[in-house]
Amino acid sequence: MDIKEALKEIKSGKYRPIYVLYGKDRYRMSQFIEALTNEMFTPEEKEMGVTKFDTSETSIDEAVLEAETPSFFLNRKLILIRDTSVMAAGGKENAKIEHRPETLMNYINSPLDTSVIVFAVHADKLDERRKLVKTLKDRNSIVAFPELDGPALKRWMIKRAADQNRQMTDDAADLLLVRVGVNMGQLSQEVDKLCLHAGAGGIINAEQATLLTEATVEEDVFALVDSIAELQIDRALKLYHQLLTRREEPIKIVALIARQLRIMLQIKELEGHHYSPQQMAGQLGLHPYAVKLSAEKSRKFTPARLGVLLASLAELDYKMKTGVIEKTLGLELYLLSLGIGKGA
Repeated sequence: MDIKEALKEIKSGKYRPIYVLYGKDRYRMSQFIEALTNEMFTPEEKEMGVTKFDTSETSIDEAVLEAETPSFFLNRKLILIRDTSVMAAGGKENAKIEHRPETLMNYINSPLDTSVIVFAVHADKLDERRKLVKTLKDRNSIVAFPELDGPALKRWMIKRAADQNRQMTDDAADLLLVRVGVNMGQLSQEVDKLCLHAGAGGIINAEQATLLTEATVEEDVFALVDSIAELQIDRALKLYHQLLTRREEPIKIVALIARQLRIMLQIKELEGHHYSPQQMAGQLGLHPYAVKLSAEKSRKFTPARLGVLLASLAELDYKMKTGVIEKTLGLELYLLSLGIGKGA
């Protein structure tokens, strides 16, 4: 069942006897459960109307028994079941807890119309070989929560800001995706923080997002690579020392520099085959905004120069790992050596 379809039913007062929620996006899953709970109960009724179970601690039989028992005080009851074993693909059952799926199968055939069971399956996939999962799929009771892609997340962030009477620019949303990633829980916190700073009717731009969110190690390494491209060795050394102050390992920094240079080389190759930025993002598994930035920086390098730098970094990595050179000093000397020649 589609998420929007399920929510539309719920808001119209129609509740299915069982919902099975699964997927990577736990934030939207929790929002769905919250929306269902708010539709079923008043704030005062929630504590009494909701019962929670966990299949790692309690048999599914007890949850079914709870669903079969009418509520004496409220018109409805909601049974929330956190599951990592009964329906999850690759789920391992607790040897101490015996689950009998046939109990739930029997309940499905004759559910109590005042009870709603929600399985929050903490897994990316369901085990579709199981009869229980197949039955619930046939009854259109399964709701998937995949992670949203970059464009959808951008629209969601901009809308979240608009709902708070703030305007978020595309660049600000792009920056948040690069810095925070695709976790909607973390993104919602950052958007709300920026909205608070902007004030009612305010505009959230990339400059504000840069100042009020923490730069990632990858971003600092990106700036370091930019300094290498411009042969700004003093700036490169300053950025390197800042990374050391943050207790980043020199070997990790070398690996991240090499990764960024490798991405640039791949982008040059894909550009030669007339790939669009969106296609390159899909091919490289990166956000389109990150590809856009890397493409801009890659123009400062020739493919030959990128190849030379990658080879020299591989040699440096080997020397650092084998103890031929002290790792902190080794990377500093490497950066200094880049200023000796002016070739590009």
